[in-house]
Amino acid sequence: MTLIRPELRAALWRAREATVALGITLFGLWLLSLGGLVLIPVGATIAALGTALGVLALRRMRFGQGVHAPGIVEVDEAQISYFGPDGGGFVSVPDLAELRLMWMAGRRFWRLKQGDGQALLLPVDAAGAERLFDVFASLPGMDTQALVAAVGAGGTGAAVPGGLVQGAALGPILWHRVRRPALDSAGPTRHP
Repeated sequence: MTLIRPELRAALWRAREATVALGITLFGLWLLSLGGLVLIPVGATIAALGTALGVLALRRMRFGQGVHAPGIVEVDEAQISYFGPDGGGFVSVPDLAELRLMWMAGRRFWRLKQGDGQALLLPVDAAGAERLFDVFASLPGMDTQALVAAVGAGGTGAAVPGGLVQGAALGPILWHRVRRPALDSAGPTRHP
């Protein structure tokens, strides 16, 4: 027999990183309050570290949507995989060219597009989808604040004739890889 309700236990587990960050910040502030030439800079550094970890933990909490969709998302080294009842696939993170949030049939999906044009759709609320935050945050030039805001905005696409979903192709592009122009084989040209 457990003394903690399952809903409360799940909420506490979800907030574990933020709780640890709060503890680190409070420890740093306590050291800061003791004073002294050594404890003030050490306490300030620890408090700043705890605050930064807390901001990241709160963004992760807002990014996670709970599990309501079928399928499992796995992140293994530099590969994102999705195994669903009607399909799935995988995307290599270094080959990722575009990240888009889109709506289809009243559900939100991550659309991960590779450089060769292949795309993988992952439900935002599939099991394991919360692990994608760290992968997306590591993409060069990714704005994690915009990423969390897009997930938190919710919303659904409106159905249109023909079984398509309005906004499915028009969902916001949250990130795209900027390709540098390749130099020709002769190398850079020099001007006298």
